[in-house]
Amino acid sequence: MQASREPEIKNHIRRLRFDHGEMTQDQLAKQAGVTRHTIMALEAGKYFPSLLLAFRIARVFEAPIEQVFEYRAAESNL
Repeated sequence: MQASREPEIKNHIRRLRFDHGEMTQDQLAKQAGVTRHTIMALEAGKYFPSLLLAFRIARVFEAPIEQVFEYRAAESNL
């Protein structure tokens, strides 16, 4: 029996920053109300945002949350 994989949350923040006039991490952080280090960790996949932060980031990009974050459910062999 294989162990199930953890769910994955990927994001498209880096591409969206580029598409929005090459917005810097610092500019996004200020608009979303977090630190640049938080944005760095999100882009690197080392941190998953709270639901509130995910919505704030999506609002900065004027995009649906599904365009910013992508959820892939864990596979299970039960």
